[in-house]
Amino acid sequence: MRIAMIGTGYVGLVTGACFSEFGVDVVCVDKDEDKIRRLKAGEIPIFEPGLDDLVANNVKAGRLSFTTSLSEGMKGCDAVFIAVGTPSRRGDGHADLSYVYAAAAEIADNMDGYMVVVTKSTVPVGTGREVERIIRERRPTGDFDVCSNPEFLREGAAINDFMRPDRVVIGACSDRAREVMRQLYRPLYLIETPIVFTELETSEMIKYAANTFLATKITFINEIADLCERVGADVHDVAKGIGLDGRIGRKFLHPGPGYGGSCFPKDTLALVKTAQDQNSPLRIIETVVDVNAKRKRAMAERIVGACGGSVDGKTVALLGLTFKPNTDDMRDSPSLDIVPALTAAGASVRGYDPEGMDEAAKLLADIKYCQSAYEAMDGADVVAIVTEWNEFRALDIKRIKSLLKAPVMVDLRNVYDPDEMRAAGFAYTCIGRGTERSGGVTTEAAQ
Repeated sequence: MRIAMIGTGYVGLVTGACFSEFGVDVVCVDKDEDKIRRLKAGEIPIFEPGLDDLVANNVKAGRLSFTTSLSEGMKGCDAVFIAVGTPSRRGDGHADLSYVYAAAAEIADNMDGYMVVVTKSTVPVGTGREVERIIRERRPTGDFDVCSNPEFLREGAAINDFMRPDRVVIGACSDRAREVMRQLYRPLYLIETPIVFTELETSEMIKYAANTFLATKITFINEIADLCERVGADVHDVAKGIGLDGRIGRKFLHPGPGYGGSCFPKDTLALVKTAQDQNSPLRIIETVVDVNAKRKRAMAERIVGACGGSVDGKTVALLGLTFKPNTDDMRDSPSLDIVPALTAAGASVRGYDPEGMDEAAKLLADIKYCQSAYEAMDGADVVAIVTEWNEFRALDIKRIKSLLKAPVMVDLRNVYDPDEMRAAGFAYTCIGRGTERSGGVTTEAAQ
């Protein structure tokens, strides 16, 4: 089989590379000439573990190629995927679908024979029908079907998520289109991956419902963490206790500085706007959006509080700048709220991130970028862990103490044990674990 992938951003590049690993001939198309030039030269524009080798191997095998020409990319294709960006529209928060609709128009102008047009981008309900209308208007006699095939890739684990997904969701309106999609995903049928076929609108709604539910779960445990701090409970034990209930589950119950990234912030907001337009408001999700925005801003206040109420003239070391580990993605990262608040309060900020500093430098100018965690901490008044990269999990505590002006740590990811840090002489602030803790939850399996 042969497919074209329009867009070489995170979703398009990962999806295209993974399909090529399945044995599909994939042509990735992008109007950005510099990006295509770099991809042809073997340069990967994003950081995703394993992606560089996956791309290189399939380019070498002749199954993966790159071009700026859609007409060239679509020649002989069974399907063309739309994987362009759908950012929040400035001013009203709706998803900006201009790139999707432009791709649909260009597909119509280059269509040659039957083709399945697949929306891979995250789009509001009704987008697939509009894509169909645009193509039909420009190509009245065109032979095509439109499908929805939302992605469920986690940054930092995207390749495994594609190769061994929890499920594949496909919105299709004809048997012919369903058969094309079955053939594309045949390797996943062989490992008994659940394939969910629905109508277009249902598939589009599944994507938004999934992301907003996970964002709600994160926000829930963050608010429970705040309450735990007031009553002396430990949020980690609470999360364990409720997560063992199969109806709730353990995942996404990790307290922190709020969700960020390319999906949750824009998707929650887009679904809220869609619901308001349909006069069916989603009050829970509206609250999630509001609470998460305020939470990220409040993280700077925790750092200020750990410094005695003022950071004026003080140096703050931030470990981790990206919204999560194993990615260089800075979109809606908590650090984008934390750094400006600290500098506005008079602090000098040093930052270190294993992969994200090039991207951070485009967004955060008022910060000194360091080449290691220890360099960032040398002479600082306080250190704050913002992103839980693995290399921050086993730092030399004695060395940290010797580098800092005072042993003050704000752990926004609860990487370290409060008792151990306080025993080591640190003024240690974490999330949802009270001022003191002892013991913990012990789970005993039935004998």
